[in-house]
Amino acid sequence: MRPAIASPAPRLAAIAAASVLALTAAACAPQDNTTSGGSTSASGSASPSCTATGLGTQVKGKLTVGTDNPAYDPWFSGDNPSNGKGFESAVAYAVAKQLGYSKGDVVWQKVAFNNAFAPGAKSFDFDVNQVSINADRKKAVDFSSGYYDVRQAVVALKGSKAAGATSIAGLKKFKLGAQVGTTSLDYINDVIKPDQKPAVYQKNDLATSALKNGQVDAIVYDLPTAFYITSAEVTEAKIVGQFENSVGKPEQFGLVLDKGSSLTSCVSKAVDTLRKDGTLASIEKQWLSDAVNAPVLK
Repeated sequence: MRPAIASPAPRLAAIAAASVLALTAAACAPQDNTTSGGSTSASGSASPSCTATGLGTQVKGKLTVGTDNPAYDPWFSGDNPSNGKGFESAVAYAVAKQLGYSKGDVVWQKVAFNNAFAPGAKSFDFDVNQVSINADRKKAVDFSSGYYDVRQAVVALKGSKAAGATSIAGLKKFKLGAQVGTTSLDYINDVIKPDQKPAVYQKNDLATSALKNGQVDAIVYDLPTAFYITSAEVTEAKIVGQFENSVGKPEQFGLVLDKGSSLTSCVSKAVDTLRKDGTLASIEKQWLSDAVNAPVLK
């Protein structure tokens, strides 16, 4: 969903300090880091091995994984990325296992959504945060192979006029909203093309509050988040419908890496293996099983 923005890199001294902290923070709650850090591996250099002993990670013997705060369901569970619960937490640990890291070797770090794919060196090895792969973002960062094929969906309060929309054209007259920098916002601007400027929010929870309070007629989320919102957070809301993916390759979420990272090919290989052996499908079934069969808006 997220659902394109950013932050400057800190000085080398800050990087060294962050590395020391990371050694003592493995498998704990994410460290607070809303700005991009520096990479300790040479950008673009080839990794000698796709194993924990051969990878040039931020901290030797550890795998530093970034995600936003709060970490939303169903992608994570209990706002705790380190518990292995929720789709993206489970995916991150599955990738780590493929690379030879145990659960205790994974260090979680807080990285604001837009900072993850902003230009500049990173303080994580990869970031997992519903970041859609697109050409503009690829100019600033690397992406792994896609780990989830995603669709966008519209949520409105039950009984509202927006809830009765059955087509894309039927949504044009309403006040719509989405999180800043997301594919959801792109769908509003590029697919729906509403008559009025959409409302833009820094966080999904702010967008959800606006919907609940009647400040907007509808919000666009990725489909699994839409199911979670309507089943757990705003039960008086409903999914109006989902959008078809564009012709060709579907929209996909990818793991974000530093531009030219030596880890990119190894992380992509891990994701490809998890897709081929059915692990990704199994994780999706466990955590995103409700995200099916919403009406399609055309």
